[in-house]
Amino acid sequence: MVRLDRIYTRGGDAGMTSTGGGQRVSKLHGRIVAGGSVDEINCTIGVAITAGTSAELSEVLSGLQQFLFDLGADLCVPLPTDDEPDRLPTRLSNDDATQLERLIDQFSERQAPLNSFVLPGGSPAAAHLHLARSICRRAELDVLRLKETEPLNPAIAICLNRLSDFLFVLARAANDDGRNDVLWTPRRVES
Repeated sequence: MVRLDRIYTRGGDAGMTSTGGGQRVSKLHGRIVAGGSVDEINCTIGVAITAGTSAELSEVLSGLQQFLFDLGADLCVPLPTDDEPDRLPTRLSNDDATQLERLIDQFSERQAPLNSFVLPGGSPAAAHLHLARSICRRAELDVLRLKETEPLNPAIAICLNRLSDFLFVLARAANDDGRNDVLWTPRRVES
């Protein structure tokens, strides 16, 4: 269990912070930026829960918040080098992506068919889940950018990709399983 004795440390006042591996880096470092995006997803899911969701949806979303902390830890603690032990025994795996796929399928089965693109909106919870989905896409890009310069667990990007799909499905769930979705209507051009 983590124990925080003090919230402020003054250690970041000059624009530096520490990774989960103890390395001091700029707060502009890609690892910190990606972690901030993951935190933003988690916060937005919290707002969606408070906006009013069913007990089932609240339980699933609360589980996603816990999962995002695991994902953030994996992102925060660099992979070990060949001669050192892994400081994080709870790394994500392909099983996590498979579990997200199962949940996507489970929720999608009961949803209204998609006959158009869906706009963010409908219920407040659905709008917040669409916002979480778009932040998740950005987090995935942050992770892919970081992966170009540092070794990362490949399951992180895969899980973010699946999570954005799952958040779309959950937004539809918050809109009465898609029956109250706001659909895109292409504008007509006069000729």
